[in-house]
Amino acid sequence: MKKNNGLIITCVLTFAIFVGCGQKTADQLPESQEAKQLLQGIWSDEETENLVFQMRGDSVYYPDSTSMPAYFRVYDDTLYIGSSARYHIEKHTGHLLWFKGGDGELVKLVKGDGEEEQETFEKNKAQILSLTDVLKKDTVVSYNGNRYHLYVAINPTKYKVVRHTLNEDGLDVENVYYDNIIHLSIFQGDHQLFSRDFRKQQYQQRVPAQFFDQAVLNNMEYSNADEKGLHFNVSLCTPGDASCYLIEHVVSLDGQLSTELIEY
Repeated sequence: MKKNNGLIITCVLTFAIFVGCGQKTADQLPESQEAKQLLQGIWSDEETENLVFQMRGDSVYYPDSTSMPAYFRVYDDTLYIGSSARYHIEKHTGHLLWFKGGDGELVKLVKGDGEEEQETFEKNKAQILSLTDVLKKDTVVSYNGNRYHLYVAINPTKYKVVRHTLNEDGLDVENVYYDNIIHLSIFQGDHQLFSRDFRKQQYQQRVPAQFFDQAVLNNMEYSNADEKGLHFNVSLCTPGDASCYLIEHVVSLDGQLSTELIEY
């Protein structure tokens, strides 16, 4: 029995090594230096003459200030950009580049290195975006003969959230945003009933993983008061999109917190 187990393990390891050797990732493939050199420069749409990107060194730069630069390489007839995007090259010369975009449409580009185009790329350097400035809300609520003072502070952080989108040229681009931390304090007179920081990570098990990875902790709003306590709605949103999850927090009148996903 032991011999059979050893044989099975050996076969599995041999198969894994064989598969690993036969399936190389894009980073392991030999790069076409000649094609990469031909790509150096500024490329515009053949019909509209709109700037699409600039290839400089090993990086792709975009003409807008929201799309982050990405690493690129060429292998065979495929252009790889960033960690996962790949585009089949249909035609490539010193001044022409045709490839299939992420939406399946044929992208036709021409090269031009004018001073005006160069200035556009130098001026519109990519920035990390913050959806909010520091935002503070101060609310007084009366319930059942008691007054409650509510403080909400939305604080931008340096934690980065990367969102992938297809731009108008059918290219997968990365937009990077700063996430927020939201602080909530509740006072009943001089007594601090509740105080806590809320971070995106505490909602990870309540929303789909794909949504969570590209979402930002967006806002907290006071809703109402009842026998259960003080109700607050927190929104977790995808930047630049209408997709949000709404999560309700209830702080009981003795300072205990409960949480429930209430809306998409």
